[in-house]
Amino acid sequence: MKQNACTKEAIKRWEAFADTYSKNHTEQGDLHKEVFLNPTLFSLMGNVKNKKVLDAGCGEGYLSRILSKSGATVTAVDYTPRMIEIAKERTPHDLVIDYKLGNCEDLNTLGDKSFNLIVSNMVIQDLANYEKAFQEMYRLLIDGGHFIFSILHPCFVTPECGWEKTESGEKLHWNVDQYFYEGVYEQGLGDKEKMLFFHRTLTSYINTLIKTGFVLESIVEPIPSKEMLKKYPSFEEDFRCADFIVFKLKNKPMTL
Repeated sequence: MKQNACTKEAIKRWEAFADTYSKNHTEQGDLHKEVFLNPTLFSLMGNVKNKKVLDAGCGEGYLSRILSKSGATVTAVDYTPRMIEIAKERTPHDLVIDYKLGNCEDLNTLGDKSFNLIVSNMVIQDLANYEKAFQEMYRLLIDGGHFIFSILHPCFVTPECGWEKTESGEKLHWNVDQYFYEGVYEQGLGDKEKMLFFHRTLTSYINTLIKTGFVLESIVEPIPSKEMLKKYPSFEEDFRCADFIVFKLKNKPMTL
């Protein structure tokens, strides 16, 4: 399957899944975003007041709304038309967010050096051409701007992975297989729905970011805080392996 076809198919599947997906999101996102990703993203972003921020792959828009409430000037793009509709429906009139339909692999409607900060929350794994997406993020940032993105941890969430269990259902350990396979695979998210994810190794991600021109400032593998464990004790098992990884990168202008 060609990359463009893969992306088109991914868009088609997310379009069909958009309403079901959005029902699981509160103003803090879904449960995993609340427990793992939001604390990490907000810590890495710092103060966003008066910054021009791009929410690259905004989904139903919860993160855009938080950023806007925090004083940022927010542009939000998503490649799924229904997601953009839902995001607009959920955004109060007093929040000025510029929602646009757009694929992060090609955001030619947005000008060079338009943003101080770009945040992409659980999106890059949904794109066939991640190299082009990274190039677009680099193009859109001002010199010295930051790109922060989260993905499923490629070392532990692979095309073949899951819990090894006893006959009684006790979880023994997390199995990982097909780590060095790079390409598309299906992942069940709803009762019947299967999304397309695009797997790459950690080596490919980091080397591609460096090749693009980014400077790596921080990598975080989020774990639940004590406060979150009190609220959601079942997440204690997530200390056994990492589900997510978050990168913070800086746009360093090329020198001639």
